[in-house]
Amino acid sequence: MDSYNTTWNQKEKVVIIMGQTGTGKSRLSIDLAIRFSGEIINCDKIQVYKGLDIITNKVSHEEQSGIPHHLLGVINPNEEFTSSDFGRLAMHTIESILARKRLPIIVGGSNSFIEALVDDDDLEFRSNYDCCFIWVDVSLPLLHSFVSKRVDQMVNFGLVTEVREFFEPSGDYTRGIRRAIGVPEMHQYLQLESSVDEETRVKLLEVAIDQIKINTCTLTMRQLQKIYRLRSLPGWNIHRVDASQVFLLLDGADVDDAWDKIVVAPNTMRVAKFLYGTDDDQDQTADIVVPTTDSFLKNAIMGMVVAATQ
Repeated sequence: MDSYNTTWNQKEKVVIIMGQTGTGKSRLSIDLAIRFSGEIINCDKIQVYKGLDIITNKVSHEEQSGIPHHLLGVINPNEEFTSSDFGRLAMHTIESILARKRLPIIVGGSNSFIEALVDDDDLEFRSNYDCCFIWVDVSLPLLHSFVSKRVDQMVNFGLVTEVREFFEPSGDYTRGIRRAIGVPEMHQYLQLESSVDEETRVKLLEVAIDQIKINTCTLTMRQLQKIYRLRSLPGWNIHRVDASQVFLLLDGADVDDAWDKIVVAPNTMRVAKFLYGTDDDQDQTADIVVPTTDSFLKNAIMGMVVAATQ
């Protein structure tokens, strides 16, 4: 696909997609990357580590749809990875993506990493980049139901076997990837599984799974609180899209159409305006390359660009 063109803009453009775990941030980032010749930078403090692909719900190779993903599964699982580390690597990655004339899309639920990147004066992010913040939101009752079901799916996909590799007999789960929700909760089960009867073993596993669900739901509430806090700060114009209606259809045949209509379409137009809109009085439309083969979308984007330049 053709790269996007921002030759008349003083600052380069970066898109940041935020939201609680399970809301579909990764899916939206891929949808937008396909439409706008983008590359994705992971901003999840646990997914950055190698390993635990099931329990951290990393985007699979197939789901990536050929879109380059950066800072995903690249850090040694025993190392500490701080917000400063993320900021440094993210800035380097952004520059690399922009050098290829592609759009950097940062996506993840670690809002502390996002805040550190954007507002760290030493990184000079705001001095160098214009940013479009998108928040994918889902009502908490629907989201909690979804993430609980997702934990059950993880168990079916091999969560127990995966976590067993990171079992720590000392019970220390304070460093690296062992902090991931799902690892410390399995400690008692893994510690006792070989020394108790089958009935007790089943009960221990049920308790561990329930605790994973509780802690995941608690995480979504903490993430939501952080987004609300950021949204109240100067310079954080965060655009909210409510995907709750899509989640009501998760078991239905129309879920993909609903996702495209409710989530993808408005954010495609939002990003198009962010990339191609201009306050410059000069006619820049002849220089614009609209990175899509969809004629309807291309005409809509060009119409918006023309309106912005008049």
